[in-house]
Amino acid sequence: MYTQDTICAIATAQGGAIGIIRISGSDAIGATSRIFIPLSPGNNTPLSERNAYTLTFGRIVDENREVVDEVLVSLFKAPHSYTGEDSVEISCHGSSYILQRVMQLLIRQGCRAAGPGEFTQRAFLNGKIDLSQAEAVADLIASSSAATHRMAMNQMRGGFSRELSSLRDKLLHLTSLMELELDFSDHEELEFADRSELSALTEEIEQVIHRLTQSFSVGNALKNGIPVAIVGETNAGKSTLLNTLLNEDKAIVSDIHGTTRDVIEDTVNLQGITFRFIDTAGIRDTLDTIESMGIARSFQKMEQANIILWVVDSTQIQTQMEALSSRIVPLCQDKRLIILLNKADQMPDKDLAHLPLPAMTLPPQTEILPISAKEKTGITRLQSLLAEAAALPEINTGDVVVTNLRHYEALSRALDDIHRVQDGLHTNLPNDLVSQDLRECLFHLAEITGGEITTDEVLGNIFKNFCIGK
Repeated sequence: MYTQDTICAIATAQGGAIGIIRISGSDAIGATSRIFIPLSPGNNTPLSERNAYTLTFGRIVDENREVVDEVLVSLFKAPHSYTGEDSVEISCHGSSYILQRVMQLLIRQGCRAAGPGEFTQRAFLNGKIDLSQAEAVADLIASSSAATHRMAMNQMRGGFSRELSSLRDKLLHLTSLMELELDFSDHEELEFADRSELSALTEEIEQVIHRLTQSFSVGNALKNGIPVAIVGETNAGKSTLLNTLLNEDKAIVSDIHGTTRDVIEDTVNLQGITFRFIDTAGIRDTLDTIESMGIARSFQKMEQANIILWVVDSTQIQTQMEALSSRIVPLCQDKRLIILLNKADQMPDKDLAHLPLPAMTLPPQTEILPISAKEKTGITRLQSLLAEAAALPEINTGDVVVTNLRHYEALSRALDDIHRVQDGLHTNLPNDLVSQDLRECLFHLAEITGGEITTDEVLGNIFKNFCIGK
């Protein structure tokens, strides 16, 4: 439940030279004033009487007037602050003891330790930002590449909100015309909206919603990493390849068959693109229950992946590819398949261009690359192939790309609604039924920005994964 109490939190990670404590609420300035002594030369004016957007040097003291730290206090007054409330930021030295001590003093003055995302939640509830912008704050903090940074920054600055606002205006115009006719339904000769114009408007709205919905596949890949499944028989070198790509010993490497019994996942940025590599259990016939479960998960991950790396032991090309082709190739028809002929350095003639391949039908655009995961031969070429296989469009400043599953689901429902509106106009459905679908479309779009979010449970679920202090 949202209250008007005053909250405080440490807003910086441990270990830095500087630590910042944020305070927000009706008593933010008062609580800080009671533990702070200004030391500005010739100016001992209390914080409550100082101008907003000013820095004041001074000391934090405890109940016995013992100095805890010398600090800088930043002052923000409602409504012109991040949360829309009176807010203070105390810049202390980064000692964890000092930060915890200041927090204790603030709590004794009536402040409450903030929950995850509570500052941003208050910004939303006070009308400083809408819900999609609030969620973009978490995405901005978690951004790990230039593309994810641009997407989050554009959304936080209101690019997505403006797109939705434009859609809302068009839908409201459409709804008003339809419902105006309902008000004059006893005058059948009156028609406030030409049906061809309404159809053209709904077509325009449908195209925008469809474009936003379609952008989720790209946005999700950029945000969470493009899933790449590493598959093959046991001891083909899958775990060695994962460790080489990640540049760390993530997976256990052993000559014993069946070492990897579950999927191992990690992400890495290659050429500005985040890939989520998934090392799977080696595929073979086994009576081991646990290993069988791992192999079943291998096929599940293949179905979920965008790119599949099929690792084959170059010294056993014929047997491995013939044994697994019927199980792997059918799952790769709509994906990019890269066959990696690993351990190519162990081939006697070292003629990597003429390694024997069995006859089989492979999906279009299949790449075959001889490598040595252990010796890191061919890895640079593999990284280039992965970047090409990703085929992601360049994200420019101002581009609206949907990255949030909640937004995608709301847009999908809105798209279904507008399709029903189009069908209703095409079949001359009564206006009251068409208007209901229009209202449903408006409702689902409003869910994204928070216009129809009313329960604390929903808001709590959205903000629960935010950082403390944000």
